[in-house]
Amino acid sequence: MQPEIHLGPITLQTFGIMFALGFIASGILIARRLKELGKPVDWAYEMIFAALVGGIVGARVDFIIENYDTVSDDLLGNIFSGAGLVWYGGAIGGAIGVLLWARWRRMFNLTLLDICAPALAIGYAVGRIGCQLSGDGDYGIPWDGPWAMAYPHGTVATDVPVHPTPIYETISMGLVTYVLWRLRFTFRPGLLFALYLVLAGTERFLIEFIRRNEDVALGLTEAQLVSIAMVLAGGLWLLAKARRDELTRPLAERDPSFPRLGAPSTAPGG
Repeated sequence: MQPEIHLGPITLQTFGIMFALGFIASGILIARRLKELGKPVDWAYEMIFAALVGGIVGARVDFIIENYDTVSDDLLGNIFSGAGLVWYGGAIGGAIGVLLWARWRRMFNLTLLDICAPALAIGYAVGRIGCQLSGDGDYGIPWDGPWAMAYPHGTVATDVPVHPTPIYETISMGLVTYVLWRLRFTFRPGLLFALYLVLAGTERFLIEFIRRNEDVALGLTEAQLVSIAMVLAGGLWLLAKARRDELTRPLAERDPSFPRLGAPSTAPGG
């Protein structure tokens, strides 16, 4: 692990680097999808900026709320500190930022959710690489298995071999990204995002059993309770559409070459 990189007088935090790369990776997928839909590619930069600002604010606010007893003595300093970012708070703040942007651009619709689904997955996967590099305490419980790791030089150091859960999450959410991207032409509007809720919620629910987070209710962690809500919301959405036979698009529309709303015509004379 390498929490910091020193370039002369400049010190770079590896978590921050991967945090930024996660947004870049998300932006690349969003830009490509917008192009397929015949929308301005520049909107991808606007969406990412809105998500970045909202995400940082949300992550800091969530951290302050969860750790109020620890940070209350210097509340103002901790608000503007670069340390302490909570993923779920960042996700909520980022979502609010993007929804405000969508309202401004008049793209407040289900297609927006589908555009964001694989972008959210890849951003999470890349971000977890930052957790692994920095050893920020997101690793798992003690374990003596063949690929167990210690984090003696991590931001939250431990000499005890543990589950390298950031690696597990990067791999699993990378696969989720691949699945969602491959299915982007298959489902009716909004349902790709519903599938994201099911897959991402399931991943986080399962990984929590070998992470270090404390139980808050019913023997489950806060992240697991949120994950259950995600899976239920996405699963019920998919089930309702499946019962109405409204789950997938017509076969013709599943072809990537099928003309999209707002896309320039490629037909002769078009």
